Amino acid sequence: MPTVNAKDGCPINYQVEGPAGAPVLMLCNSLGTDLHMWDDQAAEWAKHFRLVRYDRRGHGQSGGPKGPYTMDMLGTDALAVADAAGAKTFNWCGLSMGGMVGQWMGANARDRVGKLVLSNTHYHYADKQPWNDRVKFARDNGLEKMSGPMMERWFTKEFRERSKDAVAKVVKMFNGTKLEGFVGCSEAVRDMDFSKSTPTITAPTMVIVGSKDPATLPEYGQEIAKMIKGAKVTSLDAAHLSNIEQPKAYTETVLNFLKG
Repeated sequence: MPTVNAKDGCPINYQVEGPAGAPVLMLCNSLGTDLHMWDDQAAEWAKHFRLVRYDRRGHGQSGGPKGPYTMDMLGTDALAVADAAGAKTFNWCGLSMGGMVGQWMGANARDRVGKLVLSNTHYHYADKQPWNDRVKFARDNGLEKMSGPMMERWFTKEFRERSKDAVAKVVKMFNGTKLEGFVGCSEAVRDMDFSKSTPTITAPTMVIVGSKDPATLPEYGQEIAKMIKGAKVTSLDAAHLSNIEQPKAYTETVLNFLKG
């Protein structure tokens, strides 16, 4: 897979598929996953779009320099990928952290963004302590000891029991995340505040929430939708990683919005 160097030299791994002349759709993952998070969607979406997905710094095959990381840094990383892929303009679909970077993109690179999908995400954490606790636990114990509790937040009990292979794939991605990457990204999420910038987004936006999501509560998505003029909200019967728990519904929901 190709790589591009970010502003600070960090290599960012990315992948491009789909017709060369089609509109571009950039995909952005959650914390603790890599570009294969979108494998259930990629084949169908690549029929309609030039698909660009990448590993955020500290994840997958990208570099993982020591932090601190910021949302500005992560946003400019994504723009470096878009530039390398030849995407002057693009649609964006991001889940969790990917939706946070999407909000940054919609507010700071509005001339480049077509339509925005912000999925299972938030715009500001007033209470920083849970993120401080998560960082401390990761540093003290490593990511493998976190994977069990994280899967309980990311998927419903029913899905974990019936789709063990899908969950195991996510556990492997999570455990393969670089510690400094997990910590740096967690701190970027902890410190973000898009309460003033998200209302300036003008791109047509759809917000996806998981009705059973304990990580980014459905009301967080509702609040984001209220902040963006004309934004639509779609609720899926899922926990946090709704594109994996409800792959068909997610694929169709995003495709209908982007092509509508």
